[in-house]
Amino acid sequence: MMKKTLNKIFNPKSVAIIGAKDDKGSVGFGLVKNLLEGEEKRSIYFVNPSREKVCGREVYKKIGDIKGKVDLAVIAVPVDFIIPVIRECVEKNVLGVIIISAGFGESGEKGEKIEKEVLFLLQKAKISLIGPNCLGILNTQVDLNASFAPISPKKGGISFLSQSGALMNSFVDVATTNNIGFAKLVSYGNEADLELSDYILFLGDDPDTKVICFYVEAIKDGRKFMEIAKEVSKKKPIIALKSGRTKGGQEAAATHTGSIAGDYQVYETAFRQSGVIMADTLEEMFDAAKALVMQPRCFNGLGIVTNGGGAGVLAVDYAEKEGLVLAEIGQEEIEKSDKKGILKSVTVKRNPLDIIGDALPDRYVAGLEAFLSNEKVKVVLVIETTQIVTEPVENAKNIVALKAKYPNKPIVCCFLGGDLVKEAVSVLEDNGIPNYSELRRAIKAIKNLIKV
Repeated sequence: MMKKTLNKIFNPKSVAIIGAKDDKGSVGFGLVKNLLEGEEKRSIYFVNPSREKVCGREVYKKIGDIKGKVDLAVIAVPVDFIIPVIRECVEKNVLGVIIISAGFGESGEKGEKIEKEVLFLLQKAKISLIGPNCLGILNTQVDLNASFAPISPKKGGISFLSQSGALMNSFVDVATTNNIGFAKLVSYGNEADLELSDYILFLGDDPDTKVICFYVEAIKDGRKFMEIAKEVSKKKPIIALKSGRTKGGQEAAATHTGSIAGDYQVYETAFRQSGVIMADTLEEMFDAAKALVMQPRCFNGLGIVTNGGGAGVLAVDYAEKEGLVLAEIGQEEIEKSDKKGILKSVTVKRNPLDIIGDALPDRYVAGLEAFLSNEKVKVVLVIETTQIVTEPVENAKNIVALKAKYPNKPIVCCFLGGDLVKEAVSVLEDNGIPNYSELRRAIKAIKNLIKV
């Protein structure tokens, strides 16, 4: 039943914005602006008892004045006015409610009492609640942006769940800058009704979601979470970023979303037992998601091709630290693959394979072919340091062609540089091959591709 309801909430035929405004910089205007972007897909209604018009359009005094059915009510009114609005939503028999407004359980005893009453009214009417104290939701597949997020991301395979709306905005901004898209986004705030586990369960069966990421301060029902995460992680990767690791962080979480954050080591154990990948930073979560949404998972067995010996040594150091095993490839195997003798100038033929600083694209192709065609190699890291003879764009195009030839073998790149490799990186990532600007990040991303 919950999945069916969430399907309708994420693909509503009609949405009412209660607290709609056209004052630039207001939450109400942010909701209006974002929801109107998908107006061709659904009916949008504005509700505000103190406005005659919003953006030149009709405004209803209350949701009950709307003649048509309303699937989703998005509420952005002061907390003191919330109970009458909820009663009106119940009378209108909406399917779901998103409460953007803050001032509930996270703010003290008075807000907690209001939150409980809201929950009682909605649960009695069997209406699902997202929030309160949240940014809203997005479903890029149907052009639904029921949030006041400043960015509408492109379509993609990552879905992100966040207890913090601000962190969600930052994650989306980083991804959008890097041309990475999303399927669904949920800022779930205080979790008065629907909680993190419910969204994970829903996304586990969502065909548009390839990777699930979440930021959490505390998990309400640990047993329920572990049961759901354990099953969903068998179908698709789940990546977690957990805050509240210190006493100060736990106290901050309590004032942010009213969460009581427990011992971090307990969460680490629960995540590990549930098959959840842990990230230490927002950047690390993004790096892992990018690799997992672009490349298939694999077993351990790393091959490294580099035109810089020092970079290769660093990569081996990082790989060993992360528990990655270098595939044992010897000179005989590499020479057997190199039928045209393109690698004859490479004196040491082993893994990592240093094709030397004067390597032209043909040497990269020959080295990569030797590793991609070898069954011992399960995943390949391609390192490029920019020398005067290096041809980054041609190298990128060749890597794309080789990926098409070996679609089941993951390739991760680390083109080191700035403006000189920018175009090449675009070629790679536009064709589904992740690139990282730093070796440690590339190795950590590869670690998350490895099946445990």
